[in-house]
Amino acid sequence: MNPHTKLLSSLSLILGTTITISSTHWVMAWAGLELNTLAIIPFISKSHHPRAIEAAIKYFLVQATASALLLFSSMTNAWSTGQWDITQLTHSTSSLLLTVAIAMKLGLVPFHFWFPEVLQGSSLTTALLLSTMMKLPPTALLFLTSHSLNPTLLTTMAITSVALGGWMGLNQTQLRKILAFSSIAHLGWLAAVITYNPELALLTFYLYILMTTTVFLTLSSTKALKLATLMTSWTKSPTLNATLMLVLLSLAGLPPLTGFLPKWLIIQELTKQEMTSTATIIAILSLLGLFFYLRLAYHSTITLPPNSTNHMKLWHLPKPTNTTIAILATLSVLTLPLSPLILTIT
Repeated sequence: MNPHTKLLSSLSLILGTTITISSTHWVMAWAGLELNTLAIIPFISKSHHPRAIEAAIKYFLVQATASALLLFSSMTNAWSTGQWDITQLTHSTSSLLLTVAIAMKLGLVPFHFWFPEVLQGSSLTTALLLSTMMKLPPTALLFLTSHSLNPTLLTTMAITSVALGGWMGLNQTQLRKILAFSSIAHLGWLAAVITYNPELALLTFYLYILMTTTVFLTLSSTKALKLATLMTSWTKSPTLNATLMLVLLSLAGLPPLTGFLPKWLIIQELTKQEMTSTATIIAILSLLGLFFYLRLAYHSTITLPPNSTNHMKLWHLPKPTNTTIAILATLSVLTLPLSPLILTIT
């Protein structure tokens, strides 16, 4: 990619995210989302591979539809109430349209079809941006309007997202698709609690970003794109692969790792809200996700030769330790003891 194009797209991406997060007016929020969409497209299509071009077109069409729905929702609300303020969403139809628009942008079920395909057509770095930074503006809008949204609709979307995210990830061999379904399942947990405790939903989102970033950076470092190459990447960096196993188990939500904290707090919050059945269902459905995380952990660390892969073993070259990955991996695995401090801050 041309350096000037890369710089312009990166700055537009940061600017679009900042505008949406900091805006209180619907039109400004919409403008930020549009800027974000246009800025990420060069990153998706930079390889000029047919799959990348297809991913860019799919992404553009879905995001343009979601943005149009969001604008229509805000206009309907302004027409009936005379308010353009994001927090003053009181019209029921507008609230429903906004929920659909944000679900499309986040990739919640039943608007999830585009997300695994787009991630599969992108590079690991772009997939990281799509899974983390691009979900920040819609999550901010969800946070600001959480008091106006329909809890029953969000709970239904949450349960189906956790179920489908776990179920569809079971038979995947492509790592980007597995992480896409992992993202759908995690956002299901977020959607389940957003109307009852928005701050807890934000904490869940931040920890999801932390763990997903660590996984993507590790895979980018080992250049692993599918399970077969992940099985041989231990020869290249054994320590990094052992760390990857712990981060994957943290993403699965196993105690005493960081990923257990949001799940524990969400189940506690749902129980307080007398939604024990919902808490039980999503806790049981998360076992599906646990299976494919364990599968990834097994392939990354525990599988040793002789194994059934035809891939050539990678050279184990002495490389300097990546400090960013080291710090992120430590936070992704060992933050649970700091939970009282985190809860005090949030």
